[in-house]
Amino acid sequence: MTGQKPEGDRKHPVDETLPPLKMFTSGLQHVAAMYAGVVAPPMIVGPACGLSATETAFLMGASLFTAGIATLLQTLGFWKVGAKLPFVNGVSFAGVTPMVAIGKSQSPGHALPVIFGAVIVAGVLGFLLAPYFSKLVRFFPPVVTGTVITLIGVSLLPVAFNWSQGGNAQAPDYGSLTNIGMAALTFVIVLVLRRALRGFLQQIAILLGLVAGTLIAIPVGITHFAALGKASLIGFPTPFHFGAPQFDIAAIVSMCIVMLVCMTESTADMLALGKIVGRPADERTIEGGLRADTLGTALSPLFNGFANSAFAQNIGLVAMTKVRSRYVVATGGLILIVLGLCPVAASVISLVPLPVLGGAGIVLFGSVAASGIQTLASAAMEKGDNALIVAAAVGIGLIPIAAPDFYHALPKDLLVVLDSGISTGCLVAIVLNLAFNHFGSRDAETAPDTGAPGDPEVAPPARLATEGGAGEPAAAPAH
Repeated sequence: MTGQKPEGDRKHPVDETLPPLKMFTSGLQHVAAMYAGVVAPPMIVGPACGLSATETAFLMGASLFTAGIATLLQTLGFWKVGAKLPFVNGVSFAGVTPMVAIGKSQSPGHALPVIFGAVIVAGVLGFLLAPYFSKLVRFFPPVVTGTVITLIGVSLLPVAFNWSQGGNAQAPDYGSLTNIGMAALTFVIVLVLRRALRGFLQQIAILLGLVAGTLIAIPVGITHFAALGKASLIGFPTPFHFGAPQFDIAAIVSMCIVMLVCMTESTADMLALGKIVGRPADERTIEGGLRADTLGTALSPLFNGFANSAFAQNIGLVAMTKVRSRYVVATGGLILIVLGLCPVAASVISLVPLPVLGGAGIVLFGSVAASGIQTLASAAMEKGDNALIVAAAVGIGLIPIAAPDFYHALPKDLLVVLDSGISTGCLVAIVLNLAFNHFGSRDAETAPDTGAPGDPEVAPPARLATEGGAGEPAAAPAH
């Protein structure tokens, strides 16, 4: 009578398509909110593996390209692959520290092939585990994921401090007043922008801060344009550009741990996003989403990319804008692919001086640690042995940061895992959680509430504003 479609015939907002202009602008907004987070990991890993500025720019372009592919797998999907929710996928920060450790343990020219080989194995393993992992998620409650996310942020902060000094300890201006001053100025600019701006501009405050800092750095004389001059307008991330993948057992173990961490975080994100968009994530949705994450990860090294997982600050963007269409995010995935095919776009990011990047990085990586603390707040720390689990895992995880030479006398293969505080801290947290909260529970009534991600009363782990980068810990969970 009213001309409205019956309730059962209406498309769910997740499956709606929007007018082309709104589809493009909304998709571009998602890209802007996570762009800095996609290019930050290769900017860390590239120099650690001995790459030049031009090669690092190539690596950034490859990361944009593979993030686009992973996003399309997640949003559009096929067969049993894809959550078919408005998820943005990109390079996971969880893998940065282990990859840097792998890079330092390998001879020049072999680091990236070893990393890529480990990422491929981790992706394939994760794909095979996807049907079972959704049933095991109760073993990764907030006490575990919160500890790991906190360690990710804390482990990355020294990178920002090194950037703030200039990045090269042998350079004559390393730690100079100019470098530290530019880092401090950028740090302040980012904080002011985050406090003063609203809406979309607030979401990209870190990106705006990097632009402002770079412009100020030009007259200071620390902005270099060499990489931009050598970049092509159009290019393709040549498969295995840095060599065929190599398979090292220690590196594989380290990246498989990272894959489990990424799968845990993505599961929590799917639970949160499902509630936000009004389509609760059931076991089948989680299984499909994990398959998309892990398949995207396994394919990424083919195009010189790294492990991919969901970017949580984009979940906050969905909650803020109320635009729930997965096709909007798929449009963002297409934009990422186009950017990845344009080396100049990646080279523009490489113009950012390291001190400027360091100032923004303190906020960026600090947000990761803050998100981990936010997750721990839902971990029932006052009950049982959860505080002890966190204390032990964080303590072990901080060893490579506080005492970098602590494990120097141990076999080289072990250092790939032990030199990553994230990997060791994660292992300790998982083992102690099993020992104290599962096998070691005194009884059903006194056993501590671990706040498993599946519990409806407990907020899922806060995922970052960085795997994202340019945002804040999302109002809905952040990474």
